[in-house]
Amino acid sequence: MTEIIAENPARHGLLDDAQGLAYGATMAAFGIVMLTHLGLVTGQTAGLAVLISYATGWGFGPVFFVLNLPFYWLGYRRFGTAFVVKTFIAVAALSVLSQVLPHYIRFDLLNPGIGAVLIGFISGSALLALFRHGASLGGVGIVALWLQDRTGFKAGWTQLSFDLVVFALALTLRDVQTVAWSFLGAVVLNLVITFNHRRDRYIA
Repeated sequence: MTEIIAENPARHGLLDDAQGLAYGATMAAFGIVMLTHLGLVTGQTAGLAVLISYATGWGFGPVFFVLNLPFYWLGYRRFGTAFVVKTFIAVAALSVLSQVLPHYIRFDLLNPGIGAVLIGFISGSALLALFRHGASLGGVGIVALWLQDRTGFKAGWTQLSFDLVVFALALTLRDVQTVAWSFLGAVVLNLVITFNHRRDRYIA
């Protein structure tokens, strides 16, 4: 499954940003591990990468990394070098961790409904951490934050709209019940962003 620049540029130091990016990328990767374990899908660029991974058998990590490449220029033009560098680091870290973590994590029992909600909370908190340290997971998130900055339209709602398209495509690869659980997780994620990403505190 975007980038926020704090109102006060001196608010976060290098160590602050490092831990924020580490937390965001790691928790996002953990969410992907849970998601793919359940065979669910998600929205945004990550969702498209998951669908391609399911359809081709290619690893999520490499697909996600490549899909993000075209969006860095927009990120640079609108948010600057620091944002692009941080976002590139976050995307690269997620891409690597999503390939590594499955070798160290196993789920004996994970209910799809409970899992979908937890994935939404985990992924939402991961994105918020990245936003608040001037980074994102690229892709649609960059466009969503750009629109929020230009028009005031919530980034979460833009992402949710894109999710509808991704989930429509998901119906060609997954059964209706699986897509329904997946959509629940995406709604939770986007609500976390919508209600916790405050423009009066952090500005895209």
